[in-house]
Amino acid sequence: MPQKTSGPWLPWLAVLLLAVPAGPAALAAVTPSRPNILFIVADDLTLTALSCYGNALARTPNIDRLAAGGTRFTRAYCNATYCGPSRASFMTGYYPHATGVLGYASPRRELGARATWSQHFMQAGYRAARVSKIYHMGVPGDIEENGGRDHNGADDVASWHERYNSPGPEWRARGRGETLENNPDGTKPVVGGNTFVVVEAEGDDSTHSDGKTAAKAVELIERFGRARQSAPRALAQPFFLAVGFVRPHVPFVAPAKYFEPFLPYDRLPLPPKRPDAWRDIPKAGINYKTSENMKMDLRRQQKAVGGYYASVAFMDAQVGKVLDALKTAGLERETIVIFTSDHGYHLGEHDFWAKVSLREESAQVPLIIRVPGRPAAVCPSLVELIDLFPTTARLCGLEVPARIQGRDISRMLDDPRHTVRDTAFCVAPMREGFLLRDDRWAFIQYAEDAAQGVELYDLTADPKQDVNLAVKPEFAEVVRRFKGQVAATLQSVRRNDLGLTYPPSTPKRAKKPPN
Repeated sequence: MPQKTSGPWLPWLAVLLLAVPAGPAALAAVTPSRPNILFIVADDLTLTALSCYGNALARTPNIDRLAAGGTRFTRAYCNATYCGPSRASFMTGYYPHATGVLGYASPRRELGARATWSQHFMQAGYRAARVSKIYHMGVPGDIEENGGRDHNGADDVASWHERYNSPGPEWRARGRGETLENNPDGTKPVVGGNTFVVVEAEGDDSTHSDGKTAAKAVELIERFGRARQSAPRALAQPFFLAVGFVRPHVPFVAPAKYFEPFLPYDRLPLPPKRPDAWRDIPKAGINYKTSENMKMDLRRQQKAVGGYYASVAFMDAQVGKVLDALKTAGLERETIVIFTSDHGYHLGEHDFWAKVSLREESAQVPLIIRVPGRPAAVCPSLVELIDLFPTTARLCGLEVPARIQGRDISRMLDDPRHTVRDTAFCVAPMREGFLLRDDRWAFIQYAEDAAQGVELYDLTADPKQDVNLAVKPEFAEVVRRFKGQVAATLQSVRRNDLGLTYPPSTPKRAKKPPN
């Protein structure tokens, strides 16, 4: 069962006392018109692996039904292309280069006593609970049973009234397992770490971390539902429930039944690849995991895709349990539901695998927001994960802090053609990479002075990003304009109330590969 954690409470006692309203007077300020928040975030999920985003092979009926009743965003971007800085960003409302949290640490030191996203709701009388990975946790390391860790990762204790972890067997799960990465002769056993491993596992959903997470989320929803029914309407306390699933992050482990639709693996298509795909891009633009450096032949690549899809199907089934519980508890009509991922993922495009890259497959995320009473829609406007904090605050009638850097996109839920930004901004700190994406162009720059190279893609004419136009003289003016925009964006990001010196004197830069 998920484990409730105690954590280092004393250092944050003063913060918590400020965050939690006291007594009936505070609760009386919370009216039933303030909806609950159910925030569901997957780990390493590319939108290209969801059937509601057009994948005919995917098995995601539960995420699809959420999309069918909500607003599905087709151009949503993370603010960093690996877990730590992305999650710290959307939970604090600050860009990674504002806080300097570019790796895997908690943002609390840089944030001080300022409220995080969930803490802002706590201050307004909401009950906040976390289940599993919301802030960064190493997967599988912080998730493994008996791993010698407390399973909290970089969690922020002040952000929750309750927090629960869901340790599972991960790569040690019993079943048919194979290490695909750097195992060309097949002699390497199944291993842990940030490694492409597939395990067709024995047992049912409840054996694994995400199954435990769903069970705890269901339990909390049932409890919240009973509390709402028993309390006088004027005293009913809304909730902010954050549910983090760790799949489809490696290892690709799930009960064997989720693999069956994708067998045999050799029938699974791989994305088309140009033989010279890296010829016109800078070295910094070659992702840290490729078919070549992972030593994955065609068979292993196809099995990696099958393992990923099976992990997505397993995660989708757990999302379904949570959504069903919300409906059964009578809370569906008073709960805003958000589903997303911390970043995207490559499944062989450009011969890249995994995250970190600033190409579309890695920088884009699925984003679905379902608000009771709002019509279903598809929104093509540019949005970022950092926009979730101000948007939910506005939807729930809370003050939107002027200090946070995201933008309120709530109007898009009534008018999907509405726009709030001309560009989306995303970073890959371990590559010193910066992405600006507008309606037509994707511009990627490596190093703040672009000394490590640039890429420019015309997404209208070249949606697969096959041709880097930055090397062509006729696009020099477009490149020059975007370089200026990157500099101006960073300057704007660093103009904030955090009181830090930029670049940070002790930046939490990711020197090791993502986990």
